[in-house]
Amino acid sequence: MSPTELPTGRPRGRLFLVPTPLDFGCAEQTPITHVLPQATLAQAAAISHWVCENAKTTRAFLKRVGEHQPLSAPVSEQTLTELPRHVHKKGDHPTGFDGKPLLAAALQGHDMGLVSEAGMPAVADPGSSVVRAAHDLGITVVPLVGPVSLLLTLAGSGLNGQNFAFVGYLPQDPAARGQRLKQLESLALKTGQTQMWIETPYRNAAMLSSLLQSLHGQTRLAIASGLTLAGARIQSHTVAQWKRGLKGPDGHTPAVYAIGP
Repeated sequence: MSPTELPTGRPRGRLFLVPTPLDFGCAEQTPITHVLPQATLAQAAAISHWVCENAKTTRAFLKRVGEHQPLSAPVSEQTLTELPRHVHKKGDHPTGFDGKPLLAAALQGHDMGLVSEAGMPAVADPGSSVVRAAHDLGITVVPLVGPVSLLLTLAGSGLNGQNFAFVGYLPQDPAARGQRLKQLESLALKTGQTQMWIETPYRNAAMLSSLLQSLHGQTRLAIASGLTLAGARIQSHTVAQWKRGLKGPDGHTPAVYAIGP
């Protein structure tokens, strides 16, 4: 018997990784058809069983999808299961979280969707434990096409796209953050590896201040904010150039940071 079939011979459902627009929490929204291709919208509309980061934002996403594709079931009748909060805070794998129980519908033959609040689930967002569980259960995993803020930033930064690392969030404490920035800069300058991270919008000003205080003038700093929005900005300059008064992202717009030689 195939590992993707149930004992009855009925195939297991698939797990679709469904990207969402990057405008979560922003004052403006990008037309969904500008960032998600028709095939992704059609597949999202066909799913009625979801594992999600947040049920409220997932319902809002499905309403946007439904404006362009008929949904398989009304939003109020769809099954949405949220990932536990500790998975959001501490990551999927260090906690030993088991995602298999969340995939019961797929074992019953239903296609399922995994979705986060913005961008690609399981990349700089929760969900990788669910993907791992799907592989362990013999459930086919299908990533769909859509925006990934890290790759958009990297492509537009002029930094090394052949060797890069995403390091999540940096410490909030100014002293610890400055020390971590110096560690990342040292690694980037020694290996040529681009170092990338994200920050909560209201800490953007503090992050830029720490960067300008902690890094060498020749280090290149790229900041991308509001990606895919009308006011999107990608700036890539040396720290010395940033210190001349270049304006960073505001306190309301998500940003991705990258440094390298």
